[in-house]
Amino acid sequence: VLSLCCEACKKVTFRVPSELGADTLVGRVDLKECLQSAEFISSTDGNFKILEDGSVYTTSALSLSAQKKTFTILLKDIQEQVQKKIHVSLVEEEKKKTRHARDTILKRTKRRWGPIPSVMIENALGPFPLQIQQVQSDTAQNYTIFYSASGPGIDQDPKGLFYIERETGNIFATRAVDREQYPSFQIICFATTPDGYSPEVPLVHTIRIEDDNDNAPYFTQDLFEFCVPENSKPGVVVGKVIAEDRDEPYTLHTTLKYRIVSQNPPITPAFSLHGDTGVISVLLPQLDRELVPSYTLLVEVRDMAGQPFGLCTTGTVVVKIEDTNDNAPSFKQIQYETRVEENRVSVEILRVSVVDLDEPGSPGSGAVYEIIRGNDDQAFEITTDKNTNEGILCVVKGLDYESAKQRVLVIGVNNEAPYLLAPHSQQLSQSTCSVTVHVLDVDEGPVFKPCLLRLDVKECEDIGTAIGRYVAEDPETGNSEGIRYRIPPGQCNWINIDDKSGEVRTVKVLDRDIGEMRRGQCNITVLAIDRNGKTGTGTIQVCIVPGNKNFPRIAQTDYIMCRDRKPICLTAQDGDEAPYSTPFVYRITDRNLASMWKISQHNDNSVYLSPKGDIPFGIYDIPVSVMDNGGKVGENNIRVNLCDCVTPTECDGRTRQLGGGNVTLGLWGILAMILGSLLLLLILITICGCCGRGVMHRQVTDDCANHNLIISNTEAPGEEVMDHNIIPLQSTCDQGGYGVKTGDQQTFEMVKGRGHTLESVKGVGHQTLGSVKEGGGQPMMDTCRYSYSEWHNFTHPRLGEKVHLCRQDEEQKHSEDYLLSYNYEGKGSLAGSVGCCSDQHEEEALDFLDQLEPKFRTLAETCIKR
Repeated sequence: VLSLCCEACKKVTFRVPSELGADTLVGRVDLKECLQSAEFISSTDGNFKILEDGSVYTTSALSLSAQKKTFTILLKDIQEQVQKKIHVSLVEEEKKKTRHARDTILKRTKRRWGPIPSVMIENALGPFPLQIQQVQSDTAQNYTIFYSASGPGIDQDPKGLFYIERETGNIFATRAVDREQYPSFQIICFATTPDGYSPEVPLVHTIRIEDDNDNAPYFTQDLFEFCVPENSKPGVVVGKVIAEDRDEPYTLHTTLKYRIVSQNPPITPAFSLHGDTGVISVLLPQLDRELVPSYTLLVEVRDMAGQPFGLCTTGTVVVKIEDTNDNAPSFKQIQYETRVEENRVSVEILRVSVVDLDEPGSPGSGAVYEIIRGNDDQAFEITTDKNTNEGILCVVKGLDYESAKQRVLVIGVNNEAPYLLAPHSQQLSQSTCSVTVHVLDVDEGPVFKPCLLRLDVKECEDIGTAIGRYVAEDPETGNSEGIRYRIPPGQCNWINIDDKSGEVRTVKVLDRDIGEMRRGQCNITVLAIDRNGKTGTGTIQVCIVPGNKNFPRIAQTDYIMCRDRKPICLTAQDGDEAPYSTPFVYRITDRNLASMWKISQHNDNSVYLSPKGDIPFGIYDIPVSVMDNGGKVGENNIRVNLCDCVTPTECDGRTRQLGGGNVTLGLWGILAMILGSLLLLLILITICGCCGRGVMHRQVTDDCANHNLIISNTEAPGEEVMDHNIIPLQSTCDQGGYGVKTGDQQTFEMVKGRGHTLESVKGVGHQTLGSVKEGGGQPMMDTCRYSYSEWHNFTHPRLGEKVHLCRQDEEQKHSEDYLLSYNYEGKGSLAGSVGCCSDQHEEEALDFLDQLEPKFRTLAETCIKR
């Protein structure tokens, strides 16, 4: 928070018209008189703005409603924490008397407040002070006007160069001015009345300094260096010299002219210089570097368009002549002879030299040698020594004395740069020389043929497998007698070689999937040693050829197939390479499953697995064999969950085993099978109870004739039978019913007061047909099989359909058709049970059949064996 000291500095009054337009100068206030360093200037009235020089302007059109209007100018110095106020009053000026139209005198006047720019000669000689202009205001006819000015040359640097007379408005210069330092000045002139009113807008006046030719031109560089190829044609541009002049541009003072003053060496002029542009061009048609390597030119530049009275300066230009390949190299000798021992390799046998007049070290003099003839077997090579420019002849392939005792070579030479034909000269032929090489005979060591032997080995071959033979010969005798072989240590330990015969065998099982064998090949150096101890070397390249070592395997073996039975894509993988991988042959090895499932080809390594028909839902373990192209067979077990679903995510693992695989039933399927088995048990118990197993001496038909006909017209529970021959079949008191076995008969009775459903029976257990068969073993059981078979053929398909529907419907809609509840229907009859509970051994118990009335005899005749 700044605490500023505020005090009124002074009061200023301006006389203005009653109507003021926007951006109208009201007057000027001397702000520095009140506060020297005002950082913030503002007005309390938004209709006025204050400039830094103290000028007061209106911001919008204004009308003085009263005869006087006041506002305050605020000046703040934040650093010094000082604030000043200037009170400004605006007073409407008095209206002058209006003249009549007929009294008006029309007079043409010249506006003198805006004179043309002033001109002052540069380096003027005086006398000083020198008047250069006068400004006057037309309002001086009505007011007393004082003139003042500010700006560069007055109260700004260079200070004191100009001043203006207060009463007359004459502008004077106090000393000479350099135009190159101050080309012009812009000053602001003011016209004010004694009371501070400004009837005129501040005038911006320009004082221009007229140029004087006081600066000589000069070159931008002390030394100009250019290059030009030798034998260049006339008119080729070499370079350009540039000069400048500090005087006023586009005047004669800066119009420059160039010329060549002298040339060194002083021979025929070789270059020309354009007078206006300063461009140097070739003039002499033959510039020969070998004669004159460079030229030095003295050039002059003069202003005033080259007139003698103009100012001038001289400069130096050096033009270097660049070398071109206009001189062909030539051998110093035409014939050379040299000697070399046979079988020597990478040995220098001769140096040849040439003469070239072009610039040493340049592409035009650099020699390039080549063997033109005699090097068909590429046994020789020639290179260039960059330091001496000599040709170095070397043997790069061993020479054989027995084949050729001497060799004759023809060597030619050229330059690195292409040859350029000089003007008025003839084309030269290539310079050549001949070299005779004498081959010296030496005792040589054995030589392998070929020097590199490639041996292919199948992958995973047995140790000690012979893979080839590698022998060397004595070049003197042409045979292999007395030569021994060995493999130096430190190499791939894959093979060994017989030291006498050169037979190569494996020393380990070569497998491309193990360590260093992953690259599939190895180069092994072999030594051959003759009787004299001379050695020769050869190389065996052992390459491991991929074999059929991997079984094809199916990547994914577990699948889920929904009710749409979309085929499953089986894809096998084999780590072997062609031709031991694809195409694969798929086959289902289990005959039973092959009758239920089929395989169809997709591509070389994939097949489709799909069911042949409408097979049951469940999990199937399908053995599938895959044979690759090399005959190797891989066994795979594919587990397919044939699920009753729309999407595989619906299968939650509730399955049953079927066929050759595991097919699992759902909860309701298991329940339906149990209930169906109980229903079947009830029917079997009823039928077998009626059929009996004992031998009946009565003439009763085979169709369950052993049942007793007992008169009963009530539904009361039967009497209790406490015979020792009756044994309980299964204790079911808690469930409300029990089964009993009496000799060869079975009954299943409901206890009074207990309602039964199939759900309650499931908790009790069930009696299968097998248990009924095992109960007696009497001959009478065979009499019931025929009728039971008919019943079985009738009920079994319908019961299976019910079970299938119950298993498919998780909402148990189909189970409502036959899962019914039965309630207790009242007290039973005293007449006893309808069940056949009599002992089968008591034949007299059937005597009542003879006492039946006639209406029952027909029924008796059908039940008694005749």
